[in-house]
Amino acid sequence: MGINHFILALISLTCLFSFSISTNAPPPLSDASGSASLKLYDMIEIMSESPSPFAFDGTILESIDEVLSILPGGVDPALQEICGNTDHPVECIKATMPFLDEKAPIEPLSILKAGVEAMDNQTKDALAEVTKLSMDPTTLKNVVPILQTCIDVYNNILNNDQKSLEAISNHNLVKLSTELGANVENVLGCENAFKQAKLESPMKEMDAKLAKIISNTLTIGVDMVHF
Repeated sequence: MGINHFILALISLTCLFSFSISTNAPPPLSDASGSASLKLYDMIEIMSESPSPFAFDGTILESIDEVLSILPGGVDPALQEICGNTDHPVECIKATMPFLDEKAPIEPLSILKAGVEAMDNQTKDALAEVTKLSMDPTTLKNVVPILQTCIDVYNNILNNDQKSLEAISNHNLVKLSTELGANVENVLGCENAFKQAKLESPMKEMDAKLAKIISNTLTIGVDMVHF
């Protein structure tokens, strides 16, 4: 038993993070025979897709905030604090991390810029997908006009993203709030078009992810950035 406890302690020190959903027989999220650590970004992706509660090192964690609070220095504390004040903290960290400038300080303005870039990237993915569907010969003819509405929605979001970046460069907080707020309305357009036709939107999951990024970006831009 003493050896087993020593091994467990050693793994806890060398692994960046490991956890599993709490069940009677929790499945491992990392292979012990593989890499000794789980990349932080991959870990956060799992966290954002897994329901609570989580089980970590024998402790039940009821919320995402509790999970973030025990990260062993993997996420910058400033990023945790800022994203923690949004409606979707894990999505905030997950979305912005790939776009953060390593040389820039972690502050609301740098995270806002990363958030707009993440929004732009997610919108381009959605636009590519909906364009593909609209050109698919198997797509029902009555659905094509709805998909075109979605295309218009995503193009509007991309246009507002560029205006948001310009507002940031010009330190124009009023313009920034206007453009970010417009995207909150825009992101609902595709889903609403399908609802009006009483059809299930094929873009539902992508829109939900995009909506979280937009919501977080608006919160940071309006409540935390001061030029």
